[in-house]
Amino acid sequence: MRMTKAMKCIALGITALGLSVMAGCGGDRQAAGEKSYKIGVVQLVEHNALDAANRGFVDGLKERGYEEGKNLTIDRQNAQADQSNLQNIAQRFVSDKVDLICAIATPAAQSVANATRDIPIVGTAITDYVSAKLAQSNAVPGGNVTGTSDLNPIKQQIDLLMKIYPNAKTIGTIYSSSEINSEIQIKTMTEYAQSKGLTVRAATVSTVNDIQQAAQSLVGDVDVFYEPTDNVISSSIPTLVSVTDAAGKGVICAEPFMVTGGCLATYGIDYYKLGVQTGEMAADILEGKSKPANMPIETARDLTLVISKSGIEKLGLTIPEDVLKDATLVD
Repeated sequence: MRMTKAMKCIALGITALGLSVMAGCGGDRQAAGEKSYKIGVVQLVEHNALDAANRGFVDGLKERGYEEGKNLTIDRQNAQADQSNLQNIAQRFVSDKVDLICAIATPAAQSVANATRDIPIVGTAITDYVSAKLAQSNAVPGGNVTGTSDLNPIKQQIDLLMKIYPNAKTIGTIYSSSEINSEIQIKTMTEYAQSKGLTVRAATVSTVNDIQQAAQSLVGDVDVFYEPTDNVISSSIPTLVSVTDAAGKGVICAEPFMVTGGCLATYGIDYYKLGVQTGEMAADILEGKSKPANMPIETARDLTLVISKSGIEKLGLTIPEDVLKDATLVD
């Protein structure tokens, strides 16, 4: 039978429609077949610095195309500074066979590292991976753990302290006896302070309930305080400064959130940006570009000088102009 011109047009239209439907189905199959990832995030405890690192991690992944509700599921857990909680969370992630774990703070990373040797782990807000037995070296971690370090510029912080308190002779410091991060920082700080002719008096605490008594035991015998990135202290800055402010003693600290929490000043890192760096590292692992074993530990790319304007007023201080010109003043 001979096809008329009209019949040919109809036939071509039907063919085109069929191809369009097939193409549409193929596109749906491709979208449906896009790999989706599940990540476990465990945070040691709630406080501003760790919360910011957590947000930054998620945003860092999003910038690389990994977004919740699309191709990513995140199981967020907070251990509330409880070791048994950490162990349970670690086992949960292993049982769920997550594709990657983000551990925020050293105890969190140690717990998940003890629970699995197979699932990739990226850490953040961790000072020293080697001392914490999380990595063989910073250059070549060697296992399933890598991440970002929040090792802060301790020497520059003590230099800042001496510029603001040029007549200081004794530094007081309080830190958690159970955090290896804090021990490392205080050791470095003490050695440097002593090399500058300063004396350091330290008190350790086990929980936030010990902070007030520890501060009261030191405040009469020191000129100024220095506080490291310690999770117990960071979660209770108001308790510490209620004692130090009353005695007219300032607190130089390790990171900006401690300043907005009540401390006087810091030359420190931005935990949100550190979290973004960690998210970028996680994306590289998910994409198969690298593995934790040969992915170097990274340090913070940005440092910030932050001073509390209200702290200056409360303590009646005059900050040197060469310090103020580079500082961000916060209320």
